[in-house]
Amino acid sequence: MRYTGVSAYGVRAPLINKGDNLPEIVAGSLQKALAAEGLTLKPTDVVAVTEAVVAKAQGNYASIEDIGSDVRAKFADNTVGVVFPILSRNRFLNILKGICLGAKHVCVLLQLPHDEVGNPVMDMDLMDDVENELKGLIPADEFKRITGEYKHPFTDVDYIELYEKLSDNISIYLSSDARDILKLTPHALVAEIHNRERTKKRLLKAGAETVYTLADILSKPVNGSGYNPDYGVLGSNLATGEELKLFPRDCGEFVNKLQKEIELKTNVIPEVMIYSDGAFKDPLAGIWELADPVVSPGHTERLKGRPDEIKLKLAANTFLEAISPQEKQEAITKMIREKSTSAGYREGTTPRIFADLLGSLCDLVSGSGDKGTPIVLIKGYFDDYASE
Repeated sequence: MRYTGVSAYGVRAPLINKGDNLPEIVAGSLQKALAAEGLTLKPTDVVAVTEAVVAKAQGNYASIEDIGSDVRAKFADNTVGVVFPILSRNRFLNILKGICLGAKHVCVLLQLPHDEVGNPVMDMDLMDDVENELKGLIPADEFKRITGEYKHPFTDVDYIELYEKLSDNISIYLSSDARDILKLTPHALVAEIHNRERTKKRLLKAGAETVYTLADILSKPVNGSGYNPDYGVLGSNLATGEELKLFPRDCGEFVNKLQKEIELKTNVIPEVMIYSDGAFKDPLAGIWELADPVVSPGHTERLKGRPDEIKLKLAANTFLEAISPQEKQEAITKMIREKSTSAGYREGTTPRIFADLLGSLCDLVSGSGDKGTPIVLIKGYFDDYASE
């Protein structure tokens, strides 16, 4: 009997630079880690690489001037209404700088009482006392009169003030309804990440003249900039005061190249994926981690599927106590191996796809700080209780 199940290892790698042969570096780092830890790579193992180093090796960067040029081309000389951005210095501040460069005037509509991923704009304990005053479109100064000064519980930043002071051509408003932006301008740029398409449809239905999303900004190169055809500036991160690192592109091509490079070095073909933010929620602050558009922008075919699992606790509880532990183990092992006949024992199993589950695990293992492990090796994920 095996005594271990899933295990995950953060794998250290050299610092990555623009133009590096990342598949070769990753495969070489993995080979060294396997040898150092006495591990054997198997075809059912998963090798994952953070999106940050993929984009960095690609040189997928853009400046705030590039964003400004694209905004100007799309909105001409009109006031741009930026709808429901997240509250973030890392994720949105440079994007907003670029929008301000490209627009005559910018009206930012912040979402009440918190943004899409849970960052609050006010003390949530006040909601019951002031909710009747928080109706419709509210200018920032009026909102602060009602709710008082407020700083984010983690970053200690007043994001209304931060965004408001970013440029002379910006105004901040708050609302719980995205369509309120049309009271200010018929030209909208939806800044939501996961709800962007629904909000775009609602705005168009409500009479908006122009609607783009952040996925449309830098979906093509501007003045030789980086770009992302699927996500634009969504998933981007602060690189410098004037530059962003964009979400990686050509991810399918990358995972295939990496898989072949690992095979050359180890004679094993594992599953391969790129991971970004994990899809989980902080229980204390109520903030979702997933500020990227997807958990995994690229992965090999098997990782597109979903777990097909027996709920072990449910199965075990159905057997009479009179059965011996050995008989119970044999019966459950048989049930797992004959899953097609055990459909009734799947209640409560996780329906998320492998790539989202594995990507969340990778994000927790590698972190985003100073661990220096942009590669994660996952072993035993596709094993089960019946595996020898």
